[in-house]
Amino acid sequence: MDNKFYKSPQPSWLMKQFWKACGADPYLLKRSTYSDQIKYFCLGGIVVATGVMAALAGGYAIYMIFEPKGSALEQGIHTPTLVSAVLFGIIWGLVIFNIDRFIVTSTGKGDGTEAITRQEFKSAIPRIIMGVIIALTISKPIEIRMFKTEIDQALFEKQEKLKRDGKTNKSVKFENDKALLNTEIIELKKEIASAKLDYQKYDNIAVEEWEGRSGTGQSGDGPAYKMKRAEADSYKVIWKTIEAQNNDIIKSKEDLKIEIIHAEKSELDNLVSQANKLDGLLERLKLAHKIAGFWISLFITLLFVVIELTPIFFKMMLIKGPYDFMDDHVRELIRAENAIEVQYDYYQDNKGTERHKIINHIAKKELKEKIATIQAQQELNEKIINKWKEKESKNIDENPDEYTDKA
Repeated sequence: MDNKFYKSPQPSWLMKQFWKACGADPYLLKRSTYSDQIKYFCLGGIVVATGVMAALAGGYAIYMIFEPKGSALEQGIHTPTLVSAVLFGIIWGLVIFNIDRFIVTSTGKGDGTEAITRQEFKSAIPRIIMGVIIALTISKPIEIRMFKTEIDQALFEKQEKLKRDGKTNKSVKFENDKALLNTEIIELKKEIASAKLDYQKYDNIAVEEWEGRSGTGQSGDGPAYKMKRAEADSYKVIWKTIEAQNNDIIKSKEDLKIEIIHAEKSELDNLVSQANKLDGLLERLKLAHKIAGFWISLFITLLFVVIELTPIFFKMMLIKGPYDFMDDHVRELIRAENAIEVQYDYYQDNKGTERHKIINHIAKKELKEKIATIQAQQELNEKIINKWKEKESKNIDENPDEYTDKA
């Protein structure tokens, strides 16, 4: 608007984008007052801000869900998951932005006063419910991010406790199995050593007999030496037999020990993997509620609920200004141009609610013309049929034989 008493300020590019975000008409707002321009600029800003927060919250939630699991305090940034989370966050932000834009645009202007009437509030209940749900989806991931340091520390302690308790239980079982095998191996080695000592004892006796230091006192390969050598050789056979048998058993038990060690390592790796799986969105949400407490968590949620519902209540509380009157005027002109008549509060429905009667004059005119055309066609068709019947009846009367032959 530009005249001798008022000149509307020229809006910036950003202001016009925010107007579009809340469904306002930039053409009319450019010709309206500065207060109207600011009102809808702020309204659009809230819608845009909600979309941005939704993008951040959705992207962060997706990253937390799909990132590789590990120690809560030792994880870095996983680039592939980050890229996917950013793309999803953008899509999610646009979805919420469009839903918010629809909610705000469809809310209407209320009754043009600051008061929110019961009927206005009742009509806005579905939009309020949708707004609350959206606010909850935004607030929870942001709440987790706000307390990330405390959550990471608590989650790390929980993971380490699970690892320690599990390792203790697993280690006791595996250590008992290994101790039993070690005891059996020691007993088998003792049998070999005992058989070897027996052989060495009788071998020494045979050697002393050969040297003449004991027994007959005569050196050389005599009958006494041969008898003692044969006895020593028999103990050697026993020793080697026991050694061969026990070594096979010892080897199998050593292999079994290796299998137990591998099984222990595998169990501990599984234990670490299970502990790392605690690093999920649900676990972090539980810890966020525990760390923040009921009231702080409720306050954060209510904050986002207020931000989300502000545009809805804001539009119901708006006092009509020049923009609203111009918008109503343009709507009336469009209806008039298209021959659409609205008779306000024309009748009451079954529940006693006042309803408007909408008359589409062009459509009504077209309908009347179509009905008249169809009626005229029906009348003409009836007239044609009657004339034909009269003509055929006359022909039958004049030439009955011709029609009798045909029959």
